[in-house]
Amino acid sequence: MRLSSLLAVLPQKLAPRAWVRSDPAADPLIRGISYDSRRVAPGDLFIALAGAVSDGHDYVTRAVTMGAAAVLAERPPDAAVLGDRPAAIVPDSRRAMAPIAVRFFGEPAKDLTLIGVTGTNGKTSTAYLVESILAQAGLRTGLIGTVEIRYAGERIPAVNTTPESLDLQRTLRSMCTENVEAVVMEVSSHGLELGRVSGCHFRVAAFTNLTQDHLDFHGDMQAYAASKALLFRERMVPGGQAVVNIDDASADSFIAAARDGGARVLRCSGEKAAEAEVRLLEADVRLEGSRVRVVLPSGPLALQLPLVGDFNLENLLVACGIAEALDVEPRHIAAGVAACPQVPGRMEVVKGTGQSSPTVIVDYAHTPDAVEKLLGAARPLCRGRLVTVFGCGGDRDRAKRPLMAEAVARSSDLAIATNDNPRTEDPDRILQDVERGLAALERIDPDELEARESGYAVIPDRREAIARAIALARPEDTVVLAGKGHEDYQIIGREKLPFDDRSEARTALSRGGNS
Repeated sequence: MRLSSLLAVLPQKLAPRAWVRSDPAADPLIRGISYDSRRVAPGDLFIALAGAVSDGHDYVTRAVTMGAAAVLAERPPDAAVLGDRPAAIVPDSRRAMAPIAVRFFGEPAKDLTLIGVTGTNGKTSTAYLVESILAQAGLRTGLIGTVEIRYAGERIPAVNTTPESLDLQRTLRSMCTENVEAVVMEVSSHGLELGRVSGCHFRVAAFTNLTQDHLDFHGDMQAYAASKALLFRERMVPGGQAVVNIDDASADSFIAAARDGGARVLRCSGEKAAEAEVRLLEADVRLEGSRVRVVLPSGPLALQLPLVGDFNLENLLVACGIAEALDVEPRHIAAGVAACPQVPGRMEVVKGTGQSSPTVIVDYAHTPDAVEKLLGAARPLCRGRLVTVFGCGGDRDRAKRPLMAEAVARSSDLAIATNDNPRTEDPDRILQDVERGLAALERIDPDELEARESGYAVIPDRREAIARAIALARPEDTVVLAGKGHEDYQIIGREKLPFDDRSEARTALSRGGNS
């Protein structure tokens, strides 16, 4: 495909405003597209993206050396570096990349049924439930989300909840090649605001909830909500269906956005008497899962939900709403819910080998609301003390740190504040922010933890924090490891080091808890 053909799809606000080229008529054949200079192949268009950590404009020379046929950038590269290769200068290369990728990969989303799930918490579990339901209904499915991309036997670890537009379009084209019919996608506020899902229009879009997160990026909750609402206002097919959890305080604004976008609305609620098409009738929540009865437009339905925690009932209702919007039969909904696999790092129980082992739960909760719901779900399942190990990420919203800690202090008997992913921020400063929210608990020395029934300690080393928490726990205690969930790494400085809360928990359990 010629460069001119790719650039022709750009709207006026993203069109090239300048060129750097030795031959005014240069219009090379583009064989591929890359924004990573290390992966450029001869004939590629290299798109220079300005990122939070590195700037693609600094790597134009490498891309040209690797064989790039043309460059798309926000700043003019050195003409001497380019040689006879053209460079198109656009106002926003990241947003320009999306329509270019859609054109290059042949608009793959048009050949797929897209289901988008947005919200602060619950996206991953909801997406897993929907994928399982659709598989039971006989559809060839794909999943794109926080944990991984999965389709046709492929499992690819995720980098972002919603991939960069180029990666997303490449993935959707591969799914089409593998005859995938329906794709369940977690759609993040970043993905919407940065245009990653441009070219994608969703038959069904769902909203789980809205609580504080990502204010380092959005600035305030109004802007955060507005970004998420773009899914309903701008990214749905004509006549599509919006599924909204009306128990959330911001539900009305998402219903309004859906109606602005021309979508029909299906409401979900955990309240038996609510005015909603999908409602929870009753639930028996246990550590091994839940027995649930819901009412659908077609009538009551009994379900066996293997996912742990009462907050998963909200995710279940949204998943059932999505299935209803897609006209899935109730028997397939029930079979899909029962067959849903454990969602990695989402209220995931890590078992010890001995009867004296405490219950250990690993969860990705990293917002105040998610921590509140996680510990609220763990408390009634706990026969003894609730011990929580948690931290807060660096280079992210500082305002939520004490709020997360307050949620921990309200529900935990013992708490250990530790490192999460400090990234380039000073870990001690992060822990100082965290400690401001732990005032309801007495600060104690780590060596005192085993002898105390309540209090909190600070142990910066996460490995040591997990080991100590499990070592002090009695058989009737529950240890919750919050924040990292499925992640198998820890980011310290600019290094991404191997680290998995679940593996650390198994190692600690193998040494034996406090019996």
